[in-house]
Amino acid sequence: MIVTPYVATDGIIELYEDGRMRGIVLIERKNPPYGLALPGGFVEVGESCEEALVREMMEETALEVEIERLLGVYSDPKRDSRFHTVSCVYLCRAEGEPRGGDDAARAFVYPLHEIPFRRLCFDHARILSDYLESRGLKA
Repeated sequence: MIVTPYVATDGIIELYEDGRMRGIVLIERKNPPYGLALPGGFVEVGESCEEALVREMMEETALEVEIERLLGVYSDPKRDSRFHTVSCVYLCRAEGEPRGGDDAARAFVYPLHEIPFRRLCFDHARILSDYLESRGLKA
């Protein structure tokens, strides 16, 4: 029997209004580990990572997203205290007002200079630092 890590996908949603970026969307997790996180979840059998991303973003934030690009693949076996998870992290954009749903108790919009790094779960602080660096900004 082959045993492999769980495959997940996370989204950095840049939220726009009138052509201007308001910030990124973070969720408050409804289930342990508690805290703030990027919206995301597990890829289901029969779906691509991109399909899972679009589905998870809708389930957790009620936003229809447009995928811009893959930011990176995060696979440190210790990134999730529950089990070994490999996550494909995508940069995407959306418009509208996010609402928490499914595994997200609430959804928030944070301007880039107000991201609460110390409150983030998993390795999401590292992921968001990589995102900011890719934009030429510092965390």
